[in-house]
Amino acid sequence: MAAPNHVQITIPKDNAPETEDDQIDYSERAQWLRAAVLGANDGLVSIASLMMGVGAVKDDAKAMILIGFAGLFAGACSMAIGEFVSVYSQLDIEIAQMKRENRASENNESLPNPIQAAMASALAFALGAIVPLLAAAFINDYKVRLGVVVAATALALVAFGVVGAVLGRTKVVRSCVRVVVGGLMAMGITFGLTKLIGSNGLEM
Repeated sequence: MAAPNHVQITIPKDNAPETEDDQIDYSERAQWLRAAVLGANDGLVSIASLMMGVGAVKDDAKAMILIGFAGLFAGACSMAIGEFVSVYSQLDIEIAQMKRENRASENNESLPNPIQAAMASALAFALGAIVPLLAAAFINDYKVRLGVVVAATALALVAFGVVGAVLGRTKVVRSCVRVVVGGLMAMGITFGLTKLIGSNGLEM
């Protein structure tokens, strides 16, 4: 009885060239977007808390808005400088590593860009900071103005929480609650401590 013949079928590998979409580093894009959301969240909470602190001792809308803008400029500059120094240090490390390995970067775009990072960080902070400023800009009544700042900040925090949860692939509700509670705590603590200091005789 003849032995059965075994036929071997070779499946060719897919050698199709990579498309442009395959070469996109989506994880890197997500990291940049996440950093932008965190920067905007920082600007939102910082300026809203600063304005609430001023509102604790002064009912003047002009003073609250001017100090809010001062905080926006100072915070954006601080974020930009800090990001520039940090990314430039990373760039120096990567260039030194390439020199040690005697290799050159095939694509300069793969290296971190300190100027781009600084501008993005400052812009993200400013975009977040403008929310409470716009909320308070056109309201004359003191109590209503404080309430609108808190409400606008809370809504923006919810939006940032949703975006952060989607990027981090975490639960949306938990992320939103964490971000909103943290922001409200920052505003409440700043308001309370400033009110306490003002009530103890410190005149502004």
